[in-house]
Amino acid sequence: MTYNNFIRYVHSIVNNIIYPVSADNNTKMYSNPIISGFYPDPSMCRSGDDYYMVHSTFEFFPGVPVFHSRDLVHWHQIGHCLTRKSQLNLEGITESEGIFAPTIRFHSGTFYMITTMMGGKGNFYVTAKDPAGPWSDPVWLDRTWMDPSLFFDDDGIVYYTRHDDGRNGRIVQSVLDIESGKLTGPLKEIWKGTGGIWPEGPHLYKIKNRYYLLISEGGTSYEHMATIARSDSPWGPYESYQGNPILTHKTKPAHPIQALGHPDIVETPAGWWMVCLGFRPRQSRHHMGRETFLTPLEWTEDNWPVVPGKGIELKMQAPNLPPFPFPKAPSRDNFDTNELAPAWNYLRNPIPENYSLTERPGWLRLRGSALSLNAGKNPTFTGRRQTDMMCQASVSISFHP
Repeated sequence: MTYNNFIRYVHSIVNNIIYPVSADNNTKMYSNPIISGFYPDPSMCRSGDDYYMVHSTFEFFPGVPVFHSRDLVHWHQIGHCLTRKSQLNLEGITESEGIFAPTIRFHSGTFYMITTMMGGKGNFYVTAKDPAGPWSDPVWLDRTWMDPSLFFDDDGIVYYTRHDDGRNGRIVQSVLDIESGKLTGPLKEIWKGTGGIWPEGPHLYKIKNRYYLLISEGGTSYEHMATIARSDSPWGPYESYQGNPILTHKTKPAHPIQALGHPDIVETPAGWWMVCLGFRPRQSRHHMGRETFLTPLEWTEDNWPVVPGKGIELKMQAPNLPPFPFPKAPSRDNFDTNELAPAWNYLRNPIPENYSLTERPGWLRLRGSALSLNAGKNPTFTGRRQTDMMCQASVSISFHP
């Protein structure tokens, strides 16, 4: 057996293990990242026994993948929030613009996804009864800055919270009339964070009769961190936790996971859990992009949610939830369906006549154009994320005039 075949054999075994079991204490373990590859800015919500998660997609289409889980460890993509040009017009959107930092929430039988179209019309939300879609057309809010989030309070008031003012900015908030899609008052500053640059990605929660504001600071590279504050009112004043940051690896330069931040949290029958982004550098590069990681939360005696050790490991103790694995995705796509699988992406909006799965059954037919990948327009392109450090890819190509 060659070395490469041996490595593939080992990976095939590892990938088919549902929960590795520790030899010393029979503890069920899981592996981080829980979603590997380019899936940044995770946001998660719960509906009964089901959990749903969304991610940023920038200039790629469709926008905002939706994942489903029942145990927080195994996730399966069920669709996208933004599948129509009427929802996501990426014309003229340059690299690293487009969809930033979505938040997903579930309230009174409806799912809400709110996000930012950077380089476009700004902040908007869409709704759905089924998170697999279809989702509504956008309700546009404002054009300034990014990372919007929604919080549905017990009294029916809906709070719209987001980043403002850039590198040395702040967190601002207003009330949203969810029926009309109108902000009912001016945006008010509620917290500036602990002093780190780019206070962003805010999420507001009501826990134990207090309001907790979870944000990220430090920028999205090695200084990234999560900080938290709380108040008796959603408007503040917010008291910063003295042990901030509650999550960071900026003091652990040799750790295999770096740039942890942009978290969201959820309560489960197995306690509180947090998802966040991070990357796994190789020789100071992270070609896999920012990935999605999972960690438990603990509560201090004075009621602060904290990450044990302020960090995340590649192997961790799994939530005490019934395992719910999904069938493993096939390693080969035979293009034998009428639509591309959810894993495939276009660069900006596709030109429909340049793609076909039906003209030659069992093949994806592409019609090229004069546009290059650097043109800032809609070239003929489809691709999928790299999800493993070690992988092999091949394609069968047939050219026709």
